[in-house]
Amino acid sequence: MRATIVTVGLALALSGCVAAPPPGPPPIPVARYEPVPPPPGPRLVWQPGGWHWNGAGYVWIRGHYVQHLAAYHHWVPGRWAPNGAWVPAHWV
Repeated sequence: MRATIVTVGLALALSGCVAAPPPGPPPIPVARYEPVPPPPGPRLVWQPGGWHWNGAGYVWIRGHYVQHLAAYHHWVPGRWAPNGAWVPAHWV
């Protein structure tokens, strides 16, 4: 009987000890507006600016022209993956 009381008391005492979930990644700020200048050459494509996570905070990487490659179909902004890892912006 005494063991039952101790077990129930211990269970009640520990039931309030719930660890808070770790904080999620900070939300990505709203993209900045950047006017797109005319291309300086015929085989260049605009790579838009975007936010990049540097491990401590977001930094803005300005848009610029890059050499167009056949593999460039569209630009994917940086984002947080479901596993909590930062996926930098890239072409796919």
